[in-house]
Amino acid sequence: MNTWRNASLAVTAAAVLALTTACGQDQGATNGQSVGAVSPADAGAGYGGAGSSGSGSGSGSGSDYGSDAGTANTAATKPAGQLAVATNAKVGKVLTDGEGFTLYRFDRDTASPPKSNCEGDCEAAWPVVTADNAKAAAGTDAELLGEVTRADGTKQLTVDGWPMYRYAKDTAAGDVNGEGVGGTWFAAAPDGTKASGGAGGGAAGGETAPADLKGLSVRKDPKLGDIMVDSKGMTVYRFTKDTAWPMSTACTGECLDKWPVVAPVDKNNVADGILKKGFVTFDRPDGIKQQTINCSPIYTFANDKKPGDTNGQGVAGTWFAVTPNNELVKTS
Repeated sequence: MNTWRNASLAVTAAAVLALTTACGQDQGATNGQSVGAVSPADAGAGYGGAGSSGSGSGSGSGSDYGSDAGTANTAATKPAGQLAVATNAKVGKVLTDGEGFTLYRFDRDTASPPKSNCEGDCEAAWPVVTADNAKAAAGTDAELLGEVTRADGTKQLTVDGWPMYRYAKDTAAGDVNGEGVGGTWFAAAPDGTKASGGAGGGAAGGETAPADLKGLSVRKDPKLGDIMVDSKGMTVYRFTKDTAWPMSTACTGECLDKWPVVAPVDKNNVADGILKKGFVTFDRPDGIKQQTINCSPIYTFANDKKPGDTNGQGVAGTWFAVTPNNELVKTS
């Protein structure tokens, strides 16, 4: 196993980083930009949180990790033991621990280097899986197994660099109740990727995204007109509290559970007609990389369950779908 040292630092909404290069220019998809976060007074407002019609998956948690901690089956850690591969009707092949419980990964963690951002109360809802006696599942690559040393000294199992967890609300072997929680937690496939591809269990009602979608494409919505969608056909949104210059984000903490970022997209994998000015990667203070268009961060919405949904339109008067030219779609 490879051993890594977890050197995670607390990230707060008050951490503001100055932009090192000018934005609003056509700089290419791989240019990283230092970004800022708004002040705590502004960060929590206007994202469609608890009590609004725009609450995302795992709403009501009152925290930024997708679930409340006051549930059964909580524990500080869970040993990995003999891993196995199980097939679940909802998400496909998933990795399980020695007791048959589904293992999960967290989008806010990083794999290179391995780093866990689930601490404190988060660990009660998502018990850490330790590397104790970890043995690779039959037919899987043992070289993918590793460990990361957490701040408290616990050695957490990693799969292809991703820290592994169980979910407190999985009360029986084979449960996958943690799949898609907060738009940031997903069952782990045997190779450490997301078992479902990160789509939160797939589109409801059997609807799927068109097979020819690019990383960003255009869809004609009967109410909103031409709007941007991601590679899964999910509507793309902007937050009016973000700024393009200086580039900053007002969506932090639990806001990201409801409004997952659009991951960086290859500029060559964008449909014709979509604005490519300021098409740069947004290096957020929380370590997440986010796609921008004309330097404006873009997101999807956790309550959009299938391609074609536009449930995020107008949420809290601050979230709007965007046109191919990155203009906000505002309807009366």
